[in-house]
Amino acid sequence: MKILHTADWHLGKRLDRFSRLEEQVLVMEELIQTADEQQVDIILIAGDLFDNFNPSVEAVQLFYKTLKRLSLNGKRPVIAISGNHDSPSLIDAPDPLARECGIILIGHPKAMITPFELEFFNISKSAEGFIELTFKNHDFPVRILHTPYANEMRLKQYFGEQKEAELNKVLAEHWQKNADKFCDEKGVNLLMTHLYMNQKGAPLLDEPEGEKPLKIGNADLIFSDIIPSQIQYTALGHLHRFQNIGTDERPVVYSSSPLCYSFSEAGQTKYISIIEAAPGKTVWFEKIPIKNGKCLERKRFDSIGKTVEWLTVNQDTFVELTLESETFLTADERKRLYQSHNGIVHLIPKVKNLELSKSHLHDINLNQDIQSLFRDYFKSKNGGQDANEEIIHLFNEILNP
Repeated sequence: MKILHTADWHLGKRLDRFSRLEEQVLVMEELIQTADEQQVDIILIAGDLFDNFNPSVEAVQLFYKTLKRLSLNGKRPVIAISGNHDSPSLIDAPDPLARECGIILIGHPKAMITPFELEFFNISKSAEGFIELTFKNHDFPVRILHTPYANEMRLKQYFGEQKEAELNKVLAEHWQKNADKFCDEKGVNLLMTHLYMNQKGAPLLDEPEGEKPLKIGNADLIFSDIIPSQIQYTALGHLHRFQNIGTDERPVVYSSSPLCYSFSEAGQTKYISIIEAAPGKTVWFEKIPIKNGKCLERKRFDSIGKTVEWLTVNQDTFVELTLESETFLTADERKRLYQSHNGIVHLIPKVKNLELSKSHLHDINLNQDIQSLFRDYFKSKNGGQDANEEIIHLFNEILNP
């Protein structure tokens, strides 16, 4: 049995003023090709399908078209759960129609999926937060414990009032109950969830920059030791870097996002996780790098010439650019930078910090002319830096409109 695990598509996401939709079309195509080339039997998508509760028409169209092609028009099951960026109701809405195409959409925790039968596979058993799939071409079932993301209100609704103190306990009991009832060694047993999970006692894992945080203090931190022993592979979403926080024998895997979505992810390679599983055996999995999508770069330079030279050579990137200089950037220098590269997301000018001498602090002559006073004031506020001629010209315009 081959399984593809992916997550954190964030369809419709922008990087500041830049749309990523063209790149997302390419990585969705690559994901479909990988699924077909690897001849996978099941697709798992572990949340954050969209980037917000009200995705654009283009993002929704890309989502449905991708799922339809991944499902091979009903021959291959695709199971997708909602993440913290998704509207559970939006994810649930097309489920009756999606099932006819072999697509199972799960928006809420403890969802109960009605069993159904298609030509190539069936949902043979179902309980709150659990489904079992049987296949015409496999002599064993696949069991999936599923827990989409839930905000505080929904967690209290589904898991009780004392969410902060009880979440690990309640989830452990809920997962263990389903595992004990349904997950024996005669089938493949999986867990899929979109929660902030980590090993107990391990250093905290960084959440993606700019993302809605799941971990507020330790209230929403789920520990991997509550995963039932019957589970052979845990498919996680939320963190955008590929990492196995479990063991080789019992992998607990963040599959990564398909694109770098913030500059904290600059330089990361993104992956698709491919799992080979059989009943009662340790799973084998590999990470397949995603080739499409622009690189994100955080670069620092100390001259306009070096900056323009690098920008000219590295056109197919998004850049957060820090430029250190002796004086503030002029309008012409900014124009030159932006004309040399159309993917500058952030330009951070940084004037080199010079120590203020005591004379700068104490020897300002208040009897001098207004322009000289402005120059001294500017130096006192900007680390001893002189105002450049462009700033002086603007000051004179204000004095003499």
